[in-house]
Amino acid sequence: MFQTAAHILDEKQNDNPFDVELRKVFKVFDGETAVRGVDLEIRAGEFFSILGPSGCGKTTTLRLIGGFDTPEAGEVLIRGKSMTQVPPYQRPVNTVFQSYALFNHMTIAQNIAFGLKIKRLGKAEIEDRVTEALQLVKMESFAHRFPSQLSGGQQQRVALARALVNRPAVVLLDEPLGALDLKLRKQMQVELSSLHQDLGLTFVMVTHDQEEALSLSDRIAVMHEGRIEQVGSPTQIYERPRTPFVADFIGDTNLLQGKIEAAFPEALQVRTGSGLKLVVNTPEPWSHSGTQVVISVRPEKIHLSLYPPSDVANCFEGRLKNIMYMGTHVHYRVELPSGDNLTVRQPNTKGGLPDQDTPIYVHWSPTDCIALVAS
Repeated sequence: MFQTAAHILDEKQNDNPFDVELRKVFKVFDGETAVRGVDLEIRAGEFFSILGPSGCGKTTTLRLIGGFDTPEAGEVLIRGKSMTQVPPYQRPVNTVFQSYALFNHMTIAQNIAFGLKIKRLGKAEIEDRVTEALQLVKMESFAHRFPSQLSGGQQQRVALARALVNRPAVVLLDEPLGALDLKLRKQMQVELSSLHQDLGLTFVMVTHDQEEALSLSDRIAVMHEGRIEQVGSPTQIYERPRTPFVADFIGDTNLLQGKIEAAFPEALQVRTGSGLKLVVNTPEPWSHSGTQVVISVRPEKIHLSLYPPSDVANCFEGRLKNIMYMGTHVHYRVELPSGDNLTVRQPNTKGGLPDQDTPIYVHWSPTDCIALVAS
């Protein structure tokens, strides 16, 4: 049974720290540009996710890495070698598709062995590798069953085993958990994370599920309209988004548009179009007042109070307009006299909930919101 990446893979032939590189890559379909000058560097051994809404170019980017699509311009490199003239079946990558793409007329063992037979490996080596792959995904007892006899989660494991048996440098995951129900999806997230840690392989996953990307990834690239909006760790992407799109797409947030009225070394004073006065701490100085900005404040950063707190910045009176009990937490919608609506999320610790239309105060610290350049 193989236990480390060293056992799975041939030794690297160079000291390149990146397993995958995209350099100014463009892809056009029927006159529409799907990928616009994408630059990416994916480190060896990391779990890297490409995240974005439908139609943003994330799946096309994955297909460009796998060789299923060819770029109009730019270059794709794997382990420092250009893949421009390398067909998909000769690239050191394997793809796990959302649909699993298993052959229904073949047993599980035959499905896993298929790629090895195409490579004309010896019968004994094929049997050994298939056994190892089945052990890796804990599916040894299912070797002689057919895909139709397996659950969705079991089929997902087989698809992973089929990818890993070829000993790729990079495993590409195209919405790998998208076809599973919520409970099984959570379970498979844990298994996928454990498998990545055990193997030390480079995983590149495409997903539109923010929670999945945040929980599994070492780093995330957020795509929008064919471009990379931001690359960073899950903490950086969530806590310090660089654009209003990233702030709005990753989790929930409240976006308030306004102008800078005063800029200090470590803080901004902002007035929104509806008249709210906000104070925002900022680690970087802003050029001048009058700049249009968007203030992002996460729902869990906002506090509720039945009475006006003293000496608190960013404090506004409003009314509860909607209460949604979610079990572990509660979602509130608060309407301010300015017409702004704020979403607030609080842990379910107190038991009793206030009545709808109750007068209430919302407040948050200047350190719990960020200013972004208005797009």
